[in-house]
Amino acid sequence: MIKILHLSDIHMGSGFSHGRINPATGLSTRLEDFVNTLAKCIDRAINEPVDLVLFGGDAFPDATPPPFVQEAFASQFRRLVDADIPTVLLVGNHDQHSQGQGGASLCIYRTLGVPGFLVGDRIETHHIQTRNGLVQVITLPWLTRSALLTRPETEGLALAEVNELLTQRLDPVLEGEIRQLDPEVPTVLLAHLMADRANLGAERFLAVGKGFTIPLSMLTRPCFDYVALGHVHKHQNLNKSNNPPIIYPGSIERVDFSEEKEEKGYVMVELERGQANWEFCSLPVRPFRTIEVDVSEADDPQKAILKAIAKKEIQDAVVRLIYRLRSEQLDLIDNAALHQALNDAHNYTIRPELVSQLARPRLPELGVGNTMDPMEALKAYLGNREDLKDISAEIMEAANRLLAGDDPVWLELSDESASEAAEPQQTPSKQDSQLRLL
Repeated sequence: MIKILHLSDIHMGSGFSHGRINPATGLSTRLEDFVNTLAKCIDRAINEPVDLVLFGGDAFPDATPPPFVQEAFASQFRRLVDADIPTVLLVGNHDQHSQGQGGASLCIYRTLGVPGFLVGDRIETHHIQTRNGLVQVITLPWLTRSALLTRPETEGLALAEVNELLTQRLDPVLEGEIRQLDPEVPTVLLAHLMADRANLGAERFLAVGKGFTIPLSMLTRPCFDYVALGHVHKHQNLNKSNNPPIIYPGSIERVDFSEEKEEKGYVMVELERGQANWEFCSLPVRPFRTIEVDVSEADDPQKAILKAIAKKEIQDAVVRLIYRLRSEQLDLIDNAALHQALNDAHNYTIRPELVSQLARPRLPELGVGNTMDPMEALKAYLGNREDLKDISAEIMEAANRLLAGDDPVWLELSDESASEAAEPQQTPSKQDSQLRLL
C-alpha cells in the first residue's frame, strides 16, 4: 500500500487586498495565512509519513512571483526533501509564462536538480520508487492551443471547434503513454485541467478563455488507479463509482469571496494496483463573511446595519459589508460607528449601494409569454411605482376613457401645468391624447 498526499492550487501570493501588513515581519498577513496552511499539509505528509506528494499545479498567481513569495513556497517544500519524500510538481495555467518559448515558475526545481523533485511540464510517464514500492505517474500539465496545434489549423474556427480539435489531438498522445505502462504497477494520472462535469469556482474568472475542456470519458480508464486533478478550486469527486476516483482536492486557501462557503483541504490516498482509497482532509482556514442588508425601507437604517453586523461572527474574519439604501438616507449613516462595529474583523470593506441606481426588477406577470388584459397590466405596473401612487386612480380613469373611445382626461400634475392648460389651445386629436398620456 502506497500512501499519497494530493494537494493543489496553492496560489501563494494571492489575496493581499484581503489582509494587512504585519508590523513585525513587513509581510501581508494573507501571505502568512497561505504559508501556515501549506505548512499544515507538509506537516501531515512528514508525520504520517506518506510515500509520495502530488501537487496538482498553480503554485502562484502568475509565472513571475516576487522573490519573497518564491522563498516562502520553497521553504515548505524543502522540508519534503529533508524527509526523503519524493514529490511531483505539476505545471498549471498560472505557472506558465506566456511569452517567448514559455517556461514555468516551477521549472527552477528541475534546473537546480532538487533531489526527489519531478516537474511535470509535459505529457510524460514518471516511474517513482517510494519506500513502499514503485508507482507510475503520468503528468498532464495545463495545455494551451499552441501545445498541440498550429495557428493555421485553428484559423477561422469557433471555440467549440478548437476544443474538439484539441481533444482529438490529445487522445492519441495520452494513449501512447498508456500503452507503455507496466500493468502490474499502480498508476496515477496527475493532470491540471477542466473536466466537463466539474463545478466551477473562482477559476472561472482566473482562466476564462485560456484553456479547453477535457471529456470525463478520457479520464475514466481502467489503467488508472487514481486520477489526481488540479485547477478547480472546489473539492469534488467526478466519478461516484470510484473506479477510478477522479478527485479535485480544491485550493488550500480561499482566494476571494467566491469561495466563501467552500471547505478547503487536501486528499490522503492509499494506493495499490486496481484500488485506491481516499479521504478528504479539511484545513482550518481564515473565514470569509458577507454581511448583506437592505435598509431602504428601514426607519432607522443605522440601527438595522449594526444589528446585521452583530448577528455575524466576524472575529479574525475577512468581512465585506454591503448595504442598500435610498439617497435621502445617506445622512443617517454614521460611518465611524460602522468602522468601530467591524473592528474585530481581520480585514473589512464597506460598500453602500443606492437603491435608485439599481435596475428595477421586471414584474413576472408582465414577462414575455404572459397575456393580460391591458387594464390589469396597467394596474400591476402602477402597483409597483411608488412615485405614481398618488395619481394612479386618475391614470386608470384616463386609460378607461381612451379604451372606450371617450374624450381623454387631462391630469393636473402641477400649478404650472394648470396655468398652461388655461391658455387657449387647439383641441387635441385622439392620437395626441394617447401620446400625452404616455
